[in-house]
Amino acid sequence: MQYQSTRDSRIRVSASEAIVRGLAPQSGLFVPEAFPQADLAAWKNLSYPELAQRVLAGYLTDYQEQFLEQATTSTYGDAFGRKAGYTRKVHDGVYALELWHGPTCAFKDYALQLMPKLLVEAKHNLGRTEKTRILVATSGDTGKAALAGYAGLDGIEISVFYPDAGTSEIQRLQMVTQTGENVRVYAVEGNFDDAQTGVKRVFADASVADALERRDIRLSSANSINWGRLAPQIVYYFYAYFRLVEQGAVAWGRPVDFCVPTGNFGDILAGYYAKRMGLPVGKLVCASNKNNVLTDFLRTGTYDARRTFYKTTSPSMDILISSNLERLLYHVSESCEKVAGWMKDLAETGTYTVDADTLAKIQQNFAAGYADDMQGAAEIHDRFVQDGYLCDTHTAVAFCVAENNRSEAPMVVLSTASPFKFPRDVLAALGEQAPESDFAAMKCLTEKTKQQAPASLCVLDSLPVRFSEKIRPEEIRAAALR
Repeated sequence: MQYQSTRDSRIRVSASEAIVRGLAPQSGLFVPEAFPQADLAAWKNLSYPELAQRVLAGYLTDYQEQFLEQATTSTYGDAFGRKAGYTRKVHDGVYALELWHGPTCAFKDYALQLMPKLLVEAKHNLGRTEKTRILVATSGDTGKAALAGYAGLDGIEISVFYPDAGTSEIQRLQMVTQTGENVRVYAVEGNFDDAQTGVKRVFADASVADALERRDIRLSSANSINWGRLAPQIVYYFYAYFRLVEQGAVAWGRPVDFCVPTGNFGDILAGYYAKRMGLPVGKLVCASNKNNVLTDFLRTGTYDARRTFYKTTSPSMDILISSNLERLLYHVSESCEKVAGWMKDLAETGTYTVDADTLAKIQQNFAAGYADDMQGAAEIHDRFVQDGYLCDTHTAVAFCVAENNRSEAPMVVLSTASPFKFPRDVLAALGEQAPESDFAAMKCLTEKTKQQAPASLCVLDSLPVRFSEKIRPEEIRAAALR
């Protein structure tokens, strides 16, 4: 399997090269040249690690089978409390795919517990011995998951950039208390888009690459712009489907809809890859918060980031520039020239409009909707009171949007974070007065719901803060060169 750039079809590399590089030249993204087809009958009874091995083997064809077996087995076991891909019924026709049972209590763990192993092996496959410096822009969950995955690895350094005052207190503490001599964390003035744009500019800056190469350092990324981050997320769509069949919720071969709370479009794009591989997926429903740029695009074909940026109670979705949408545009249009043109328009004017044929093809697979903070809070309340199901603020957005996009098919909502990562907002949604402290709120939430907060979150306020530096977006370049 070869990978090419979304903006230049002449650039073709192996899976290992795509993962080591992270970003293609001229800020393009690497995409697979084909979609390996799934053997659904042979896969349906596999354990999560076994299924992950099969799915990834179709894309990572230059990796040895023995390595993939060892890597998936060691990743998706005890660290996920034996609940990798856990799928449960919420109410009639609606199910939750709980993706937050990993070590950092968010869905990012599925990729970022495995991705470090993929990167180290990719360097081995390529005979590369230089140091790898990973740059990560995060709206909250990716930062901690990446730090936890890469901390302490030989030959790798990682710098994480998050929006100052743009994450929950729990998310911030997860990052700034991270241990490891090879990690750095920076608060960036502005929002996630400022951080993400700053990081992408570093990758596109040849002078940065030259300066680091003289020190035997090369850049890579752990954001979902890196193929090694996106590929592992395909697995849980298959696993959830097989569990619904097993539970009698859907007949074999019949479609299932998925509703995904998303900002950067990576998690839902993984569902598109699963569908292209042959999984019976009906609609992929894109759920946005008040920063509803994706909703407008999927309905109209015009992507317009020239709008007010809102800080919401679902901060991981507070994004106006959705990087992974570029991959979808390439797969649908099959034109690097069109994609490069659209991305040029976005960079220069803040907006672009796709042609009618491209929009029609997108709408064959995707639906969209959004919910604001009040609607999300009402959903948290209703799901707990009516169904006994406790969800976080991001998942609540998805439940709300899912209800407005139901079909005859079962609907699976991707539950992307533990409700205890956002305890004050969840507690307030349940009608309680939330304490100022997230940690006091966690205790109150446990008392209210009789559910236990993850131990890894409860201890955060007792850990020493290691990183407190604040920088402007234009200073990301200097930070990357340190």
